[in-house]
Amino acid sequence: MRPLPAQWLAVIDTQEKLAGFLPVIQSAAWLAIDTEADSLHAYPEKVCLIQISTAAGDRLVDPLAGIDINPFLDALAGRELIFHAADYDLRLLLKHHAFTPSVIFDTMIAARLLGERQFGLGALVEKFLGVKLDKGPQKADWAQRPLTPRMEVYARNDTRFLKTLEEKMRAELIAKGRLAWHEESCARLISDCSRPVVVDEETVWRIKGSTFLDRAPLAVLRELWRWREREAMAASRPPFFVLSHETMIAISVAVAEQQPFEPMIPPRMHPRRRETLLQAVRTAQAVPPEQFPQLIKHRSQRPTEAEFRRFRELERVRDRHAHELQIDPTLIAPKSVMGDLARDWDKYAPELMNWQRNLLQVKS
Repeated sequence: MRPLPAQWLAVIDTQEKLAGFLPVIQSAAWLAIDTEADSLHAYPEKVCLIQISTAAGDRLVDPLAGIDINPFLDALAGRELIFHAADYDLRLLLKHHAFTPSVIFDTMIAARLLGERQFGLGALVEKFLGVKLDKGPQKADWAQRPLTPRMEVYARNDTRFLKTLEEKMRAELIAKGRLAWHEESCARLISDCSRPVVVDEETVWRIKGSTFLDRAPLAVLRELWRWREREAMAASRPPFFVLSHETMIAISVAVAEQQPFEPMIPPRMHPRRRETLLQAVRTAQAVPPEQFPQLIKHRSQRPTEAEFRRFRELERVRDRHAHELQIDPTLIAPKSVMGDLARDWDKYAPELMNWQRNLLQVKS
């Protein structure tokens, strides 16, 4: 583990520090990136820290310090960025800073394409580099300032080893003829994460367990969900801190069945919040039956005999390739996709990546 020069230990939390760091980014031969958010402690979440490693060292950029990080993001544009498990980072950076990279190398995707069964960063660093990372404060509140020394070390380690991992994995991907698969998979991930999120007002409130409810308790649940969203945003706390899914379901059923529900309310709930919850229940009780939410019927189309045979043939081909390649079969195609392909190859095959489609070798 290389030592960190003293001048690199300070967090970049002023415009002057950021301006002084930009030439390092612009001249860097490679860039490794990660982010930390406060999704376990705030609502909605925000980007609390951006970690970046170059050949010159490891730095932490503080978006919460009131600095304009757009020049920093502009310096990253058009460069290949090394990530581990980039999905969440890409969505965060797009949502909060309108940033989407052009090209990435994702070490988790690489690990899966190489057949690694444990593809967390810690497991990969230990296997490929012989370094055991401290699991550290994974559930810490990354909005807290100042960061503790342990938090800083943990954050820096998220990017510190990515370049060495990338070099080793790129070599293995090339040796196994899978580098193009990785490039296509990373491009698909960027595309998927850059799509705008469309919120369906008819389904967003249907939490786990709601599929078993009738229309009357669904009407209560819908209003409770709206109440919880307001409370969570007002308090900047994740919704589950306001009221759990299970309690919301239980209250909804009790109200619809005209059973006592107040004992289900957490006893330590603040009186003001408790009163707003009761008001939400009264609002739900005033909804006329014709305005109750509709039940969502999931129609499962029974496959024909021909479709079933095509599915089994697809499965046979997929599993044979997965076994030969020593990779997870779902990387080639999960069961749901296989079902679609068996029903209509011409319609769904174009949605596959080229390497997936080539491996399946199926004709309509």
